[in-house]
Amino acid sequence: MPTYCDGDWARLRYGVLAAHDGTKLAYHVLGAGTPVVCLPGGPMQDSVYLGDLGGLSGRLQLILFDYRGTGQSETPTDTMSYRCDRLVDDVEALREHLSLDRIALLAHSAGANLAALYAARHPERIGKLVLITPSTRAVGITATSEMRREIVRLREGEPWFVPASTAFEAIQTGQETDADWEAISPLTYGRWDAAARAHQASGNKQRNEEAAAVFGAEGAFDTAVTRAALATFGAQVLLLAGELDVAAPPSVVAEFAGVFPNATLVTQPGGGHCPWLDDPAWFTTTVATFLE
Repeated sequence: MPTYCDGDWARLRYGVLAAHDGTKLAYHVLGAGTPVVCLPGGPMQDSVYLGDLGGLSGRLQLILFDYRGTGQSETPTDTMSYRCDRLVDDVEALREHLSLDRIALLAHSAGANLAALYAARHPERIGKLVLITPSTRAVGITATSEMRREIVRLREGEPWFVPASTAFEAIQTGQETDADWEAISPLTYGRWDAAARAHQASGNKQRNEEAAAVFGAEGAFDTAVTRAALATFGAQVLLLAGELDVAAPPSVVAEFAGVFPNATLVTQPGGGHCPWLDDPAWFTTTVATFLE
């Protein structure tokens, strides 16, 4: 049963539910209005990095889900339950716990893989779907090095460009070091300012690496089955790409949009992989208008 009283969504700020295997799962609620279940990326990163999604909680009620083994959720006894296809049951358990017949579902980055599998398995349970700078592994779409390189070139002239682009090339050839992964951090954001640096620093501490390694393990994805199911998915879908996003280049997000029969594709000017940080007003207006 829900942990709040009298269905007062505006007052709810934290809740716990039991997954089907008994694992205690946590979620956090921000704002009031239409409830939107939010799936973080990472994969397997604490939901806290989403913040209030650039102020989106001022227009909608955000239900931020901590995956098992992350944030304030319990660590399961079966570590293979971290696999993406098995996490679908946790999303469904959250929907049941919230007593919602259908949910508005928003997913960021790697969370889009989970959202895609949930939509394929439970299409009747989604009212609207929003995929923010999505990973496309669940549907078998892959960004090439050249696609990513084209985005990197757009940042030429930035003070950090030379070390970041050098590190990027090392990663593409499989000769990277830990220092190279650190050097490409500015490429994650449309603006490498103080807020982006703080976000990057905190995010490095909020990911369950063991769970992340299992998330996409063998058997997690059947891309043909998922694509076939999504081809008949009737709900409206918004896919939001960042113009400067190296992780999910706009051309890849556009291909993902083509999987759905009722999709809207938008590209945020100057947006990186966390576009709500780069232009909060543009981001919140676009997403809230779609969901409201």
